Amino acid sequence: MTRFNKFFALKAITLTAALSMTASLALAGDNNVSAGQILDALKPKPATRGLSVGPQADPTAQAKEATFLNTVRNRSTRSLSMGEREQIAELAATKPKIDLEIQFDYNSADIAKTSVSSVQALGKALSDPALKGSTFVVAGHTDAVGTEEYNQGLSERRADTIKKYLVQNYGLTGTDLVTVGYGKTKLKDTANGADPINRRVQVVNMDTRTASK
Repeated sequence: MTRFNKFFALKAITLTAALSMTASLALAGDNNVSAGQILDALKPKPATRGLSVGPQADPTAQAKEATFLNTVRNRSTRSLSMGEREQIAELAATKPKIDLEIQFDYNSADIAKTSVSSVQALGKALSDPALKGSTFVVAGHTDAVGTEEYNQGLSERRADTIKKYLVQNYGLTGTDLVTVGYGKTKLKDTANGADPINRRVQVVNMDTRTASK
């Protein structure tokens, strides 16, 4: 190889290494989320003038939602039936939400050290005056490794861990946080069930009354 070719080969290797490092840093930053980002995601969207869509525009549907939420508000996570869990998921589908990459240690309900900042950001967002009076669903999820029964219990413990952290560190009221576990039934990455991305928490603002204010 000539000195000329060696020079450009070295440049190519250096450039590739630099690009790889940049990509790694970007990937590492993907899981970081600020309180402002969470707040924006959970704020009720203003209703479009003259347009009424969904249960928010139906007082009867709103009343039914409120009644249902009251039945699960003070319940323990593990006491929820499959039907109640699915009803929560159905209602949550139309609400402001954010899917946080709050990771947990493998086979554990302990928050991973890399995700503590995201939980702290969540606490700041949920205690913001803009979301005062809202009821939030904290839904725990696992990866696909293990039995359905075990993962169901693990997801419930993970949701409970987040609730306990928020109540103890941010003064949130326990009755305003409905915890639910979905085990491995609602994977984020269905093609790779063992991926850690599936071990996550979704937070949903169930009370959208402020949308019309």
